Amino acid sequence: MSRYIIKSNKGVTLLGGARVGASDLAQALALAPCLVAADGGADRALALGHMPEAVIGDFDSISPAARAAIAPERLHPIAEQDSTDFGKCLRHVAAPFYLALGFSGGRLDHTLAALSELAARPHQTVVLIGSEDVAFRAPAELALDLAPGTRLSLYPMGRVRGRSTGLRWPIEGLALAPAGRIGTSNEATGPVQITASGPLLVLLPRRCLDVALAGLRLPPPVRGE
Repeated sequence: MSRYIIKSNKGVTLLGGARVGASDLAQALALAPCLVAADGGADRALALGHMPEAVIGDFDSISPAARAAIAPERLHPIAEQDSTDFGKCLRHVAAPFYLALGFSGGRLDHTLAALSELAARPHQTVVLIGSEDVAFRAPAELALDLAPGTRLSLYPMGRVRGRSTGLRWPIEGLALAPAGRIGTSNEATGPVQITASGPLLVLLPRRCLDVALAGLRLPPPVRGE
C-alpha cells in the first residue's frame, strides 16, 4: 500500500491552524490548487469557505464541528507523536512543490517546528508563507532577482558553507551555524546568487514571494486574486 494519502501532479497548498487571510489562501490556491489541511487547519479552511481534499494530523486540534462537516474519507488521523502535523502532511502528500500557510505567526514553538521541517527536507520544495516573510530551504544553487536594498536573511540549520554575489555582506569564507555565525538582515545590492552546502534557510519579505518562486523555478503568483 502506498504511504501517500494524496498524490498531485500540481502544487499542494498546506494549511495550518494559525491565522491566514482569505486573499493569501486564494493566492496560494491559484498556484497550488490542491488544499490539504493539517489537523486544526481544517477549521481554518472551512471558515474561509474551502473544503480540504484531505485532513492529516493527530487530530488533537480539529473541532467536532469540522469533523462533522468533512466527509469521513477525507479525514486521515495519524496517531504517532514523533512528528508534527506539518511533517505528517509532507510525508504523506506527494507533489512537485508545497505552499504552506498557517504554520507561523502563532505559537513560537510551532513556528520553530515548521522551520525545522523545511531544513530536514532537501528533496521537497516547500515555501513557508507568513504575514511578513516567506521562507524556504536554499537549493545547492539559487538565483534571486532582487532589487537593491531588499532584506534577505540566511539562517543556517546546521553547519553551512557557501558563496554569494549580490549581497552587502558576502558569505564567502564564513562557517555558518545555528549557535555561531548566522546571516540575519543581510541586504541585496542587486540580483543575488548563492551556492551553499548544508541546510540553509532563506527568508525574504512577503512581497518577494514571486522572486522566491522564480528562484525555485516555480510558477509566479497570479495577480488580482
